[in-house]
Amino acid sequence: MPDAPERTASSDEPRFRYTPALAQQIELRWQDVWEERGTFHAANPQGPLTGPGGHPAEGNPYFIMDMFPYPSGAGLHVGHPLGFIATDVVGRFRRMCGDNVLHTMGFDAFGLPAEQYAVQTGEHPRLVTERNIVTYKRQLRRAGLAHDPRRSFATIDPEYVRWTQWIFLQIFDSWYDEDAQRPDGGRGRARRISELRDELASGARPVPGHEGDNTGGAVWSALNEGEQRDVVDAQRLAYVDSSPVNWAPGLGTVLANEEVTSDGRSERGNFPVFTKNLRQWKMRITAYADRLTDDLELIDWPDKVKSMQRNWIGRSTGAAVRFDVVGTAEYDPAGAGGSLEVFTTRPDTLFGATFMVVAPEHPLLDEVPSAWPEGTRSAWTGGYETPGEAVAAYRRESAAKTAVERQADAGKKTGVFTGHLAVNPVTGTSVPVFTADYVLMGYGTGAIMAVPGGDERDFAFAEAYDLPVINTVEPEGGLPEGHVGAYTGDGVAVRSSNDEISLDGLGVTEAKARIIEWLEAKGIGEGTTTYRLNDWLFSRQRYWGEPFPVVWDEQDRPMALPDSMLPVELPEVPDFSPRTFEPDDAASEPEAPLGRNEDWVNVELDFGDGAKTYRRDTNTMPNWAGSCWYYLRYLDPTDTAHAVDPELEKYWLGPRHNPTSGPAGGVDLYVGGVEHAVLHLLYARFWHKVLFDLGFVTSLEPFGKLFNQGYIQAYAFTDARGVYVPAAEVDGDEQTGFTWRGEPVNREYGKIGKSLKNVVSPDEMYEAYGADTFRVYEMSMGPLDQSRPWNTRDVVGSQRFLQRLWRNVVSEETGELTVTDDEPDTATLRAVHRTIADVSVEMENMRPNTAIAKLITLNNHLTGLPSVPRAAVEPLVLMTAPIAPHIAEELWSRLGHEESLAHAPFPAADEQYLVQDTVTCVVQVQGKVRARFEVAPDISAEDLEAAALSEPNVVKFLDGRGTRKVIVRAPKLVNIVPA
Repeated sequence: MPDAPERTASSDEPRFRYTPALAQQIELRWQDVWEERGTFHAANPQGPLTGPGGHPAEGNPYFIMDMFPYPSGAGLHVGHPLGFIATDVVGRFRRMCGDNVLHTMGFDAFGLPAEQYAVQTGEHPRLVTERNIVTYKRQLRRAGLAHDPRRSFATIDPEYVRWTQWIFLQIFDSWYDEDAQRPDGGRGRARRISELRDELASGARPVPGHEGDNTGGAVWSALNEGEQRDVVDAQRLAYVDSSPVNWAPGLGTVLANEEVTSDGRSERGNFPVFTKNLRQWKMRITAYADRLTDDLELIDWPDKVKSMQRNWIGRSTGAAVRFDVVGTAEYDPAGAGGSLEVFTTRPDTLFGATFMVVAPEHPLLDEVPSAWPEGTRSAWTGGYETPGEAVAAYRRESAAKTAVERQADAGKKTGVFTGHLAVNPVTGTSVPVFTADYVLMGYGTGAIMAVPGGDERDFAFAEAYDLPVINTVEPEGGLPEGHVGAYTGDGVAVRSSNDEISLDGLGVTEAKARIIEWLEAKGIGEGTTTYRLNDWLFSRQRYWGEPFPVVWDEQDRPMALPDSMLPVELPEVPDFSPRTFEPDDAASEPEAPLGRNEDWVNVELDFGDGAKTYRRDTNTMPNWAGSCWYYLRYLDPTDTAHAVDPELEKYWLGPRHNPTSGPAGGVDLYVGGVEHAVLHLLYARFWHKVLFDLGFVTSLEPFGKLFNQGYIQAYAFTDARGVYVPAAEVDGDEQTGFTWRGEPVNREYGKIGKSLKNVVSPDEMYEAYGADTFRVYEMSMGPLDQSRPWNTRDVVGSQRFLQRLWRNVVSEETGELTVTDDEPDTATLRAVHRTIADVSVEMENMRPNTAIAKLITLNNHLTGLPSVPRAAVEPLVLMTAPIAPHIAEELWSRLGHEESLAHAPFPAADEQYLVQDTVTCVVQVQGKVRARFEVAPDISAEDLEAAALSEPNVVKFLDGRGTRKVIVRAPKLVNIVPA
């Protein structure tokens, strides 16, 4: 048993009362004890990482994780630990249930904030970040989190950078074979580039981009080495491509689509974002679109997050349909013989396609008719004399908008007629081709067929430009009389027939299949699947990120560095910032800070053909790279031979590695905010599937169960100018109003943050109440998945609970034990075991708030006893331990136990005390209660009826009358209707 804590007390309080000062002494001492004993060391089944005291792995492996925190300079506020404490509660509970729990915390330490701070101060981002990590570790330790400190690391650690770069090289050395068999039985997986080369050389596969029969490798062998490399490089999962990217001049870097807000600005900094063609690294995440969609069925994630991922991937099934573009000898010789391909999810509505729309960038518009064709309406021309003038002006206007702005402006329905006419392949009629900037080249084919009778957006466009509307789907019985506009509901096909095919009367599903079959037979279309997902832009023009482990040769082709040269570390540079520009300077070009160090950029290497000078890549990886795989490194960050040991991965993450793990395996519980639903989670799933294909992991998914915690919100206050004032300095209440420095202020409600000046630090809570009280308060505020308001004044309720618990074991006056060895009475045993049963269920289902309510009820019951039996209070202490571990450890020790309760068995309920001896039965006569009596819970309906009819009060009210009906709801109700 540890030494009793030293205490100092004011003259007006008992010497051994559980106060914040005493709580702090207890908490700091137990945190030292846990660290010295390695209490929370998780045992690997092999290798140097053993359990406490060198114990081997025992129990079921259970892997719990929090989403990687970024160590900001401000440290934690009370909103941050909500998820951290929740996972700690689960981990402590699972440990007491006998599981081998792995729970640790690392740091996502690359990224823009540290770099921006370094730019402002001149201090190296590493020094800034490492200082912030020290602060975070202190605050997390002070909360009593049961982490295994041996497994902690930061993404900036050289050894971690080494393995991040190594994984990049595995992806670079891979291509996707859609026909290859996977170990899980599916088709399509990543394979090694060497296998692609071998198949091209043997003739087993045609050479992409090169015509001819490659039997025996004839076409392949005719290519020179550079051409062969180009063929291979174009198929890699990590590849370089010149394509439109999101360029933020104000940040000096490009951004992934996911990093651009809905109003076309950067998520970080709120700078304007422009579209620019640049040569950048990309990841071929689109190859995994089907697996990323389908495998969501294998994991236990919130439906909302699954839906967000499905929507982002945007898999759509339908048909590709080709419309002939018809020219006229006089005005449009370029259009003759051309075709326009569209993708539609509703090929059954083809008979209602009355016009088409192409993106302003579509190559069809590189040549347009010299004059407006016959039938052109003035509303279509934009006021221009010729199609060439109209299209050129519209293209200029669209080029000034981002893709996001164009989508947001879709409701304005801007566009012009291109002068081109196309032929609807099922009706044979000519339809006008418009250009409008809500159609994007990056989605589908950059062209759509417009069906205003079945689509609200198409109908609005048709109204604005006086275009025909044909309804091709109607509900049974037809459209209501006088119906105007699109009909988007279910129904049957109408007005959908020609001399060769009729869809009339068919439901949507059957009509789709029939028209696709016809299109394929005619050679003018085919069933197909498209995706909204684009390949992942992986280059950043920043300093503070992982360098790419490649160099560029004299032909400007990438070469992978050997493993022996990893990690590639960042050089020292005189200026950490990329060159930034005026936020609206769309013509600017990226200039990365790494390019300023010529000695680092130009390096002499020998790849086996003599020493040559190569050029390093001056871009860095995005901060998502490190967070794509950190869960794997938690398994053993000391391993210098593997990114992850295969046996450890199988033990901790493999499919069905414990009784609750699903067929996909993965982390048993992953807790974090819903804001990472697309970015981090989608990227991590992609990397994991590549590693699965290459044989490095056995689990199909990285995270088997995901839980999104809510936010802690707080009041903020603004003065008459609308400027936020420090919330901690505001006086008043709802009745009298609120003031700051004597001036009235307005109260609002929102997230905790520096900008709102309503930050409450956990350090303040530790000092004022103690970590255990802080933990109890955060866990009792409401369901974990819901946001909740912070109110410091309410913390005292959690403090009172722990003070009563303390008093039930320890005398506040003497510090001695007050518990007795007397046997608890039956009522107390029932209360204890009912609490055990209820709390076990609540903890299993991550409902600590209701578990705490049960504990408070039991604690109050014990408080009302003349003396508290040891047999009743010890289970209460054990059940409290996951939520308030320090006070529980202290009380457990004072109760005479030498070992920590961290590994003590969680109490088990005795069934005999869960069975009720009797229940109260209510007897009604003519709808009014006339008797109550106690019966056995399992009494039969016949016996209950007989007992009710023999009750003296019932006999009295019946007064000799018989009964017309007796309704029995055993065991709680009998309703008698007199004759």
